[in-house]
Amino acid sequence: MSQSLSKIVLHVVFSTKNRRPLLADPDIRCSLYKYLGGILRELKCSSIEIGGASDHVHIVCSLAKTHALSDVIQNLKTSSSKWLKENGVRGFAWQNGYRAFSVSESNLEEVRRYVVSQEEHHRKMTFQDELRRLLQRYKVEFDERYLWD
Repeated sequence: MSQSLSKIVLHVVFSTKNRRPLLADPDIRCSLYKYLGGILRELKCSSIEIGGASDHVHIVCSLAKTHALSDVIQNLKTSSSKWLKENGVRGFAWQNGYRAFSVSESNLEEVRRYVVSQEEHHRKMTFQDELRRLLQRYKVEFDERYLWD
């Protein structure tokens, strides 16, 4: 019997609603990353790197062959939003959308370093500028009017 095999590595980015800095507390952020990793594990998606800043997260993961990307993202956002509220982050909400980019094996370490260095990176660049740059780098067409919420 033949076997279905896949390795789809993604770089996923989404922000807090209206980019509010609700993840400013480093302890909450660290716990959130662990929680997100746990959700991915439950879904049989391998968490490779998770990082971010006070208003957004970056997730590098492999997508399980049994799940659609949109379902994984919905699960991540719904579960973590509830968890954040239960852990004292009042008024928490994620933005409606997300961005996902494929990552080649040859580029994986560079993307991992990028995700790990988010705090340093955002001393020089806003999330909005970062996202525009990522979309341009990956040649994703976008309409600025629908990018932010």
